[in-house]
Amino acid sequence: MSGIFDENYMMQVLRTWIPEGETCDAGVHGITLQVNKKKTSRFDVYVGITARYLLVAECEERRYLNEDYRIPDLRKTVAEDAGVCFALSDIESCKIKNAIMGAVNCSITWKDGTYLKIQLPKRGGLGGGMPRHAQYRDKILNVLSQYS
Repeated sequence: MSGIFDENYMMQVLRTWIPEGETCDAGVHGITLQVNKKKTSRFDVYVGITARYLLVAECEERRYLNEDYRIPDLRKTVAEDAGVCFALSDIESCKIKNAIMGAVNCSITWKDGTYLKIQLPKRGGLGGGMPRHAQYRDKILNVLSQYS
């Protein structure tokens, strides 16, 4: 799992979802908590922001529930449940609340009723693989706070 706490890898994953003409201004490791207010969701994701979009992409493709026994993972991904690239102009509201150990929970509702609750940890993993995590997290929170 330590490989997901690599800023270069994160930016590579986020770049695949950025609309043409946009650039990723900030990206952090996060965790999805809930999708569409009905489904608990615990996936490691990268959360990125451009001038006009919010990106929420899973860190790694999940193939198996258990690597030892190769049990196929048939659960939907965050992308299948909610999407990956969201226009900031489509956000209806965003509630930001402090969580445990300095993390922040963001409950985002879009105008079409889509809902996603994500957690942005205070730190970007161990080992210094995400040196700009705090700076990028603040940038993302500043943008999302405009919708609270």
